[in-house]
Order: sequence, then C-alpha cells, then structure tokens
Amino acid sequence: MNPRHRSKKSQAKPIRKGLHPRNRHNQGYNFPTLVKSHPALARHVKPNAHGDLSIDFADPLAVKMLNAALLKHDYQLVDWDIPEGALCPPIPGRADYIHYMADLPGLDQPGIKLLDIGTGASGIYPLLACQIYGWKCVGSDINPESLANVAAMIDKNPSLQGRITLRRQQDKNHIFSGIIQPGEFFDLSVCNPPFHASPEEALKSSQLKTSNLALAPTLNFGGQGAELWCKGGEQLFLKKMVRESQVYSTQCRWFTSLVSKADNVKPIKKLIRKLGALDLREIEMKQGNKITRVLAWSFL
Repeated sequence: MNPRHRSKKSQAKPIRKGLHPRNRHNQGYNFPTLVKSHPALARHVKPNAHGDLSIDFADPLAVKMLNAALLKHDYQLVDWDIPEGALCPPIPGRADYIHYMADLPGLDQPGIKLLDIGTGASGIYPLLACQIYGWKCVGSDINPESLANVAAMIDKNPSLQGRITLRRQQDKNHIFSGIIQPGEFFDLSVCNPPFHASPEEALKSSQLKTSNLALAPTLNFGGQGAELWCKGGEQLFLKKMVRESQVYSTQCRWFTSLVSKADNVKPIKKLIRKLGALDLREIEMKQGNKITRVLAWSFL
C-alpha cells in the first residue's frame, strides 16, 4: 500500500497531536497487539496512573522491547536489537523525520537515495526509509561495532538486503568526506547530531531530566560516545557539516539535520545562507508537547 494513500477508515480516526499525517503511530500504541507481535514486551506492559496500558519509559529495556515490537508489527522488521548502552531511538519521532523529508521538493519520486550520517547501532533511519518508502540508503558511522550491529539486522531481514549499504567514517574530523564517493549522488542526507560537548555535560543533562521526573538517574534512551557528545557540541558539529556540505553541493539535493537546541538554529541558518544555499527550510515536528526542529538546505 502506498503510505501516501490512507483508507477512509484510517482518516476518520483522531490524529495524535503533532505527528505527521502519514505517521503510523498517530493513534498511539496498541499494547495488546504489540505484545502479540513481540511477546518479550509483555512483562513490561502495565496499567499506568490513568488505568491505561503503558510501559515505564524510564526503563531502557522496556523502551527497547517496545521498539522491537513496533518495528516488527508496523514495519515488518524482525530481530531488531542494539547493544547495551547504545542510543535507543523513539520510533514515532524518527518516522516523523523521514515523513517530513519525503515532503521536500524532488523527493516524491521513485529511486530516492538517502545518506544517514551517524547511523548508530540502531540504523533506524535507513531501516524506516527502506520499509516506508522503499528508498535505497547508505548508513555511515565512525564506530565499527555500531555498523556491525546494523549489518547483523540487515542479514536477518531479506527486505533490507541490497537496499542498505554501510560505510565507516575513518576520520572523526570529516562528515561527508570519505563517505560520498566521486560521481555519486544522493537525494537526501539525514543526521541526528551529538548534542553535548563532553561526557560530563551528557551525564549532567541526564541527571537533570531524571531529577525533574523523580526517577533514578538512568538514560532511558541510552547513548554512548559519539552518539551523545563531540568536541564543541551540537553547534560545532553542525557548522562543520554545513561547511562540508558546500564541498559536496552538487552531489546531494537536500542536506538535512535535526537541531535539538533552539539556540543553535539562528547561527546555523546564518552560516547556510552565507555559504550560498539556494533553498533553506526550518521544519518543526511536534510530538505532544515536544518540538523538534529540522534544518534542510540545498545548493541545487
């Protein structure tokens, strides 16, 4: 079924605030159905304070089991798994990013090729892009263990084989260089950049979040090393990405990235304009009370 064409019955259902209209998670989570798809989720599902079935979203294992169930039930992907401590992405939000990118000019055609910068151990953007839109993808990462984990998942899912290629970034000082090959063209690049400047800053942020929620100090979505922090934090990473994107301006139609810190949007947009981008867009994705921003720019 073409994901752009939903049935009248589906359209009649109430849409969850903010999620993209094509997002399969607009109606929330059907836990009994998810448990049938992935029985290991069952022991984590309990009534919450309102009497509704839910999980403890502060429990990393519960979140991982929910992800595995969602990917199996909604995207027909089996045996999704990540190593202990790896970043565990929220599936509805990651799907939203892919859906909003599919709305960019020039991306509503067959044969789209996506580049994921920092694909991580989850490989979530290539997995979703393949299953939702049938795109071909390249996932890059500096961590060989992360790439090995994604490769193992590709091996277990025939629908992904031949559609996702993995490449290791050998130089931590580069983003596109060493990944985009001579004569190669991508329709889109996506990225969820590291947002802290040091391990200490990442830990402090985690402790602040958990203290506000009166929870034990744990990272409910995990994350380690290059997934969470880099020298200079998110802003320096994004500046490096934007400058390097100019070098590859004719080899990618749309460069895009999540921007988690609102204060970083203005200076990055200023740099993009300075470097001569012909199109620049700021896209807001709303998931409940949370607003996530994506910057998309093109030199073509």
